[in-house]
Amino acid sequence: MIYLAIGFPPAAKSCAYRMRETANQFVNAGWDVTVVTIAKESWERDSGIDLTLLDQVDPRVKIVELPLAREDLETDIRLYDEARALRPTAWNARLRARHIAVFPEASFGGWRPVLEQAVVDIHEEHTADLLLASCVPYVNLAAAWKLWEHAGVPYAVDFRDGWSIDVVEGVEAFSQDSELGRWEQKILDHAVSLWVVNDPIAEHYRTRYPEFADRVRVVRNGYDADSSPGRVHAPDPDSGLVFGYLGTVNFTTQHLETVLNAWRAAREQEPLLANARFEVRGHLGNGASREANRHAEILKQAEADGVVFGGPAAKAEVASIYARWDAMVLILIGGRYVTSGKVYEYMATGLPIVSAHVVEHDASNVLKGHPLWTGAVGLDEEALTQSFVRAAHMAVDTSDAVHAEAMAHADQFTRETLMTVAVAELVDRLAADRASVGTASATVPAEKSIVTGGPAS
Repeated sequence: MIYLAIGFPPAAKSCAYRMRETANQFVNAGWDVTVVTIAKESWERDSGIDLTLLDQVDPRVKIVELPLAREDLETDIRLYDEARALRPTAWNARLRARHIAVFPEASFGGWRPVLEQAVVDIHEEHTADLLLASCVPYVNLAAAWKLWEHAGVPYAVDFRDGWSIDVVEGVEAFSQDSELGRWEQKILDHAVSLWVVNDPIAEHYRTRYPEFADRVRVVRNGYDADSSPGRVHAPDPDSGLVFGYLGTVNFTTQHLETVLNAWRAAREQEPLLANARFEVRGHLGNGASREANRHAEILKQAEADGVVFGGPAAKAEVASIYARWDAMVLILIGGRYVTSGKVYEYMATGLPIVSAHVVEHDASNVLKGHPLWTGAVGLDEEALTQSFVRAAHMAVDTSDAVHAEAMAHADQFTRETLMTVAVAELVDRLAADRASVGTASATVPAEKSIVTGGPAS
């Protein structure tokens, strides 16, 4: 299998966990796997790298790093030409236009020729039986199509959050008759399967492409078992309860201020929280704005309220960080089309969870039945204040049995379990497709037999 997985470890991206488990499970199923990604240095100028993510990549996985990088994230001004240095906005607009002229994706479209050549070269060196394209970037789809046209290699797509659905706003991202729409239609017309992370996104695709509905598969993100503390937590309110958020800070400054205002009010109202701390860990921006933006300023200003920004956390640190915390704060963007991979990991801690997201959110569906969830109350400051207060009492009053029940609620969502099933189903689907092609070929004269290669573009 050729696995187009830009964001594969050691990229410090949330998608890296899903990609790692996907590659590992294909290897476990007996496949040779070649991952195609970009160089480590490219991620250093973007979101950063976490070398500990490589520790659990199966050593049988071959990784090919392409010399691709986002030019717009370059911060070494000595490398800028005169046009970029003097007119950066105009330079960036021209860069985006050049990308879109190659493939309709503003930051990545220009990568198309290199990606296409890479998959062809890999296939010619070691014949591929399947290509799996994980998006974003969506330019990966052009490479999947190239190999389909060139050699008839079947492909599947992991959209994760979808393409034609704006999961944050909950609206159609582009029409079916647009250039993007025509690309999506063409790709799905011939895909073995389409993976997405939750049921609302799956329903969008089944409705949009009814003839493809049976090939849409919900493959939830889940969590890695080694990210859970794996034990019942014992809080120490005298030393100060610790609430925590771990994840990419991708929400708006207004969203962050709402949460911090509620936290401040809760500390003022509830004695259990008077000396409590709120620790925020994760990536804060990318490129030149990494940890140098308005979010960082807001967190700095909140230090008087016991708020601490601790920066990104290596994957190997996650379990020990959770073990130090007494309650979790789930801050999420979007609504019914967004789940977030962190919700599964948060559940597995067995700690109280404060939801700081809209009520109609897919994370709410996942959290139903969790005994230490304070509930979805929206982004109202007063309601969030009371959620912080409830979580504080849960942290100190909950029995060991209930903590164990909370951890058990997450057992069904281990990433290994979910991905093992998904890979097996994809392999079965591929085998069924091959069998149907073989049967059809046997029923027609040789001169009219079905061509296994892809259609012309």
